[in-house]
Amino acid sequence: MNESHSESIFTGLKVVDLASYIAGPAATTILSDFGATVIKVEPPETGDPYRHAYATPPNPVSEHNYTWQLTNRNKRSIALDLKAPAAKDVLACLVKWADVLVTNFPPKVKEKLGLSYEAFNALNPRLIYADITGYGARGAEADKPGFDLTAYWARTGLMAVTHDEDSPPTLPIVGIGDHATASTLYSAIVTGLYRRERTGKGSHVSTSLIAEGAWAAAAWIEGALNGATFFSQHNRKRPPNALMNPYCTSDNRWLLLVAVQEKDWPGFVAAMGLPELLQDPRFADAKLRAQNAAALVEVLDPIFASKPLQHWRQVLDAGRVIFGVVQIADEIVNDPQMHENQILVPLAEPTAGVTHTVNSPVQVAGVQKVKPGRAPRLGEHSAEVLRELGFTADEIDKFCSTGAVSQSAPAE
Repeated sequence: MNESHSESIFTGLKVVDLASYIAGPAATTILSDFGATVIKVEPPETGDPYRHAYATPPNPVSEHNYTWQLTNRNKRSIALDLKAPAAKDVLACLVKWADVLVTNFPPKVKEKLGLSYEAFNALNPRLIYADITGYGARGAEADKPGFDLTAYWARTGLMAVTHDEDSPPTLPIVGIGDHATASTLYSAIVTGLYRRERTGKGSHVSTSLIAEGAWAAAAWIEGALNGATFFSQHNRKRPPNALMNPYCTSDNRWLLLVAVQEKDWPGFVAAMGLPELLQDPRFADAKLRAQNAAALVEVLDPIFASKPLQHWRQVLDAGRVIFGVVQIADEIVNDPQMHENQILVPLAEPTAGVTHTVNSPVQVAGVQKVKPGRAPRLGEHSAEVLRELGFTADEIDKFCSTGAVSQSAPAE
């Protein structure tokens, strides 16, 4: 059984999501998974641009707005024009109401719209103001728009090393860096909340896509800081280590071999049925195997290519050889390990054949998250939120008539 909303860890925690696209909203999604009440503020008419990402190539084609559902489940939407003078009263009430506010506007935009930490802290000294940027809050590029493809993936060198020597850089799955950054922002928010418990004071917590990308690539960036000599671009035919290399099977599937420890070598050779390799002087130790990696690939390539993936799964598993299957979409969504460990979880209300969604990666032993509910339509809860903030029916009508607030909820 999932805990009810009233029994969750963050029950009573009030969150305003002023962010757009993925990283900031995904952080508030994690909070919502543990019971927080999240109000998403969107511009009228268009809403968060991420509402339309599912229909943008190269994202997979679907009749369902799956990206919006993933990143905005369990939230309520108010359509509020932050540029409208009347919106300032609504925003001030939201800030006073909130425990946490998340934004990803560039510094100059925040100042122009009155969305700075200093302005909000004056209204609510206990507020945890969570700020996310593309390239950090300082420097010449502080106001530069940042997406995970540019600030996380390309700028930090990840894009440079995740392809083979004979192929150009390629696009990753959209949102890889955003979802990683969301987890970091979530941890920053929780750290701020912990500090508030100790001091009674709110705080300004932040991260950036470029910082998260540097953290993801930290092992090699740290190497550069220490003057390390780097290998040339990976070439699977001539790798630095033939035992940490992808191999293709007879049914055109790929597996990634990671038998890199010295103690792995005898077990790998035994599992593969290649005892003669133990006598081959070219592969007598790790240093020689590295020097003769291309020759070892020449030995292994035709052997792996002679049998289908299922054969190698059985052989390598039986031999306790470390490897990973490069899974395809159908395998991923039906992976028993992902279901057993609640990585893929049931929706609260399955619709049109869609039954599961991807869970956020934070788990607390003994605690079940709120079941993922439907993501909101644009402005679906505008009037409801305004009433809860104490505005009268006449005031709500006035907000709507001036365009500061919209209650539109177009079909998606």
